[in-house]
Amino acid sequence: MPDKIILSTPVKNLPFVGETYANKLANVGVKTVKDLFYHFPFRYDNFTLVSKIFQLQPGEIVSLTAKVDSIKNIYSRNGKRLTEAEITDDTGIIKVIWFNQHYITKIIKTGNSYMFSGKVDFFGNNLCLISPQYEFIGLNHLHTGRLVPIYPETEGLSSKWIRNRIDYLLRNHLGLLVDFMPHFILAKENLLDLKNAIKNIHFPKNLETAEKARERLAFDELFLIQLGALFRKKIREEETIGHRYQIAKFNKNLVSFINNLPFTLTDDQNRALEEIFADLSKNHPMNRLLEGDVGSGKTIIAAISIYLSFLNGFQSAIMAPTEILANQHYQTISNLLSPLGLKVQLYTSSVKKFDIDHPDVFVGTHTLLKESIKFHNIGLIVIDEQQRFGVEQRQILQKKGINPHLLTMTATPIPRTIALTIYKELEISVLNEMPKGRVKVKTWVVEEKKRDLAYEWIKKNCHQIFIVCPFIEDSESMQSVKAAKTEFENIKKIFNNYSVGLLHGRQTNNEKQSVLEKFKQNKIDILISTPVVEVGIDISTADLIIIEGADRFGLAQLHQLRGRVGRGNQQSYCLLFTSNDSSEKSIKRLKALEKIYNGPRLAEFDLQLRGPGEIFGTKQHGLVNFKAARFTDKTIMLLAQKEADSLLKLNLLKDHKILQKLISLKSETKGQTN
Repeated sequence: MPDKIILSTPVKNLPFVGETYANKLANVGVKTVKDLFYHFPFRYDNFTLVSKIFQLQPGEIVSLTAKVDSIKNIYSRNGKRLTEAEITDDTGIIKVIWFNQHYITKIIKTGNSYMFSGKVDFFGNNLCLISPQYEFIGLNHLHTGRLVPIYPETEGLSSKWIRNRIDYLLRNHLGLLVDFMPHFILAKENLLDLKNAIKNIHFPKNLETAEKARERLAFDELFLIQLGALFRKKIREEETIGHRYQIAKFNKNLVSFINNLPFTLTDDQNRALEEIFADLSKNHPMNRLLEGDVGSGKTIIAAISIYLSFLNGFQSAIMAPTEILANQHYQTISNLLSPLGLKVQLYTSSVKKFDIDHPDVFVGTHTLLKESIKFHNIGLIVIDEQQRFGVEQRQILQKKGINPHLLTMTATPIPRTIALTIYKELEISVLNEMPKGRVKVKTWVVEEKKRDLAYEWIKKNCHQIFIVCPFIEDSESMQSVKAAKTEFENIKKIFNNYSVGLLHGRQTNNEKQSVLEKFKQNKIDILISTPVVEVGIDISTADLIIIEGADRFGLAQLHQLRGRVGRGNQQSYCLLFTSNDSSEKSIKRLKALEKIYNGPRLAEFDLQLRGPGEIFGTKQHGLVNFKAARFTDKTIMLLAQKEADSLLKLNLLKDHKILQKLISLKSETKGQTN
């Protein structure tokens, strides 16, 4: 064990941790001493009600101090393994029951007194204390008689074990924590100092103290994000020289291109173009996010921007997260820009030969990140569904050029509160309007008992159908959730006059493209799929999407899936099938889709119910994984934003070295993006 423990010390070097527990802690994101300090509880068991045995009532959660008169392992009549104890205080006697914990008889000894905390309830005809926590009298109580923190756990790593290790840290190494927040901000916003916040988030005296601690730690997270983003934006605008595009010089070309499109741009599209052109005409590189629902016309905005880049003598690149989406972009960009003389090349793992040596437009997937793919004069990079790429991947692409402009796009509806926090470094353009002629997709939540009626209605009213299942194959643990392969066989029997296809993530890219091409050519009537169809599939003739196990998806993801239909001028439909065990709350949430057709509004609604990790389907979608903050902390968010703005405007950051380090103010960060 090292002589000195510091915040970066691996947790394996702490007493009673070692390699085995260190590996388990790594599964919950804890690798260093600092990580363990910041491994916060997600709730507390309230064991603060201290009672005597004669006062106990069924249903109560209580703590009591009692002596163990007897303890033994037994089997119940139906074969359950039980541990049964009798405990007494000066007011009475009560039985204690634990299930499948025979080892307890080696820990709890007859004649000793302990504090017990748990639920009082009937077991058979007897009032018992059921599966309580316990601690020897005289110890520093961590597990009983107080608000007891419950932590994110993994197999072989219990909250009880974590509590003991964190208690050791707080008692022996709390001095390692140095408060980076300027004192005048703490005083002004009435925030706890860091050491008190850390102590009280883990072992609070009451819920009010716990919330006060969480507010300080949430402020830290939000403040650091805002400050870092604002600083990088400041550096980019003041010190990074970009390619200043000529706009007026090529106005005739742009107007001619836009006027010859087979549709009229919406007001939102025109406004977004104005904002992008204004960025491109500045000395520093553009860093703009274009947000818009599926089908709102983001790709045409990207195409016009790429054309302007070409007119200014620069190459452009557009990167997408999947081959399906990259192929879609390649076809669209080629159709729009090849007639104007632009050379467009597709770069994916399936493309074995690149025909163009010096393309004007690179369209591809992660393949574009390879060292072998060289840009010669890149001026504009477009990243679609940008939240699916990590920061490092975006930076690799940018570093292939000299300060290129960056336009990121997403169809994932982003609640305003999230956008203002995570994307502070970017300028944001939003497409709320849908192109003229688009008909709203009628959406209904369908209970399982109405499935047969729904199928009869479909046969009479719909022609080309998506059916989306959460999984590829059946799962034993989730038997009520339909899987694509099983549903493929089932649907072929029910719709025996229809041609049925199957699409999922385990197919090769050639297989996927073949299935999609047949669907596009109307050679397939019903396409059974996993959520792989979420982005990049544009089938204008599809008029129905069925989503199985709809309550397993966030509203934002369901909204994106719904965007697979309604891309032509015919009336289209979305049926959200629920399972028999769907809760009333789940059905109420899904019914929001019957009334709300605006993506950001749906995402804001879902944020209130489920939290950001659930909205985006996974916590690895490029979003910050907060430990204390919540995206619903609007008041704290605004305070953090105000203080971060003020610190930079007053040029006070130079006086706070620890803050500078925390937001990574290093020379290599200049010009980098979020």
